[in-house]
Amino acid sequence: MGRTHAQLLAEHGATVIVTDVNDTEGLETAHLIEEAGGKASFVHHDVSDSAGWDAVVKHAVDSHGRVDVLVNNAGILAFKSLQDTTEAEWEQIINVNAKGTFLGCKAVRPAMQKSSAPSIVNISSMYGIIGAPNAAAYEASKGAVRSLTKAAAVDFAESGIRVNSVHPGVIDTAMTRDILSDPEGAKALLGTTILDRAAQPEEVSNCVLFLASDESSFMNGAEMVVDGGYIAQ
Repeated sequence: MGRTHAQLLAEHGATVIVTDVNDTEGLETAHLIEEAGGKASFVHHDVSDSAGWDAVVKHAVDSHGRVDVLVNNAGILAFKSLQDTTEAEWEQIINVNAKGTFLGCKAVRPAMQKSSAPSIVNISSMYGIIGAPNAAAYEASKGAVRSLTKAAAVDFAESGIRVNSVHPGVIDTAMTRDILSDPEGAKALLGTTILDRAAQPEEVSNCVLFLASDESSFMNGAEMVVDGGYIAQ
């Protein structure tokens, strides 16, 4: 999803700084944006490292003078029950998904205060709202992102920074493709999804674009659920 978020934002005029621990994928994303006529650069970045966040923000300010939008998209998943999740797995998922979002919001605030309409978009999950089997650490981390978003919205209001969260359902990405390719696996993963299909990443990116833009200027501390109706039943 991160690639489609970056590409769509660039299509609408944003100068994008792509970050990832995977240099090959990150550089490719930046290259695809530039090939399409957009502006992008890549910075190697581990979101669980506060020094890394400081470096990314410094790069943004040195290159562009300010930060208008932050999309906290990095996330990892382990299909394991609470009982089967090891302490190391728990810490890794919490560090990337929850701590990474916390560090990003904290690091970017000073630079965002130079923007006329700053916006932070945190990618949570429908599993940050509901429970499901065999993803305990992931669900805990995404629930933390949901609550952190509301806390940040309150704390950052005096700086004029809006903070909202997006809660995707089942999305057709590399993280889910193996399961979705198996009919039984797809049926189990889609569960109560009313639309009876997985979303394409672009369907989530459209929501990210909306929250990043002035079109959502009166939304703050809100959660946008993009799950095909999964949690409606």
